[in-house]
Amino acid sequence: MVSTLQPAQVARVMVQSAVSKHKDRYENTFFKAVLAGVMLSFGGLLSEIVTGGSTGLTQSNPGLVKVLGGFVFPIVLQGHELLTSNMMVFPMAVLKGAVPWWSLPVNWIIVTFGNLIGSLFFAAILVHYSGIISTPPYNTSVQTFAIHKAADPHWHQIFLRGIGCNWLVCVAVWQAAGAKDTLSKIVALWIPIWVFVACAFDHVVANMFSVPLGIMFGADLTVAAYIRKSLIAAYLGNIVGALLVGLPAVMFYLRDYDYRAETGLSAAETGEAMTVPRSDDSSSSDEKRR
Repeated sequence: MVSTLQPAQVARVMVQSAVSKHKDRYENTFFKAVLAGVMLSFGGLLSEIVTGGSTGLTQSNPGLVKVLGGFVFPIVLQGHELLTSNMMVFPMAVLKGAVPWWSLPVNWIIVTFGNLIGSLFFAAILVHYSGIISTPPYNTSVQTFAIHKAADPHWHQIFLRGIGCNWLVCVAVWQAAGAKDTLSKIVALWIPIWVFVACAFDHVVANMFSVPLGIMFGADLTVAAYIRKSLIAAYLGNIVGALLVGLPAVMFYLRDYDYRAETGLSAAETGEAMTVPRSDDSSSSDEKRR
């Protein structure tokens, strides 16, 4: 028994995923996006606790701390709406005519704000106001992390880090879609996500938690500076990273794939799918009448 799907099958799954997301109600998409922002923030919090609390290890072996921080970033298999994966599946579906072009910006806008609200809710209510990391070294580490993410790098550096991040994220999503059992999906997701976190690439949704959290704890960074420099750069970089996975997949595996023909949409639109074949009795009676 084959334990994984073939690449061409995975590519079709990506297109079908976008179609399902396109057909979903807007309020469902929004609340799924809110929950995705919350769940990703759980991982961000655990990563910050591990890296921020390992002050001695950071001084002696900073690389190991990065690896540990990436390892504890959890995997979510709940079917929520995360912007970074949608940046891959929607362009694929649009190119193959499976969804209209306008569904791409509509979905991205809804999911962006949903992910942002979920991340800000988690950062403000469950972390800042709860006081769970309000003492040293965690509070200072949160501030430092936000500065390193959104203030210290140049705009083009954040953009390039965004490319690397979502390239890995979309590889993870692709691998998980090809796996058939839950354990395989977790492993397929975990390793690329581990790599991007350990390498400090920029995930626009993960930054929606970590950077505002640093601002809440008093980091020397304004909201406007975060949006202008980090949010926009990481957003655009993540789009490019997603396209570097999705577009080659369309070219390699979906060149002759016609979603509309395979699903009967073309026939339905032309009225052919509504034609009811006549029975033999009715055909013979017609002949008699003639």
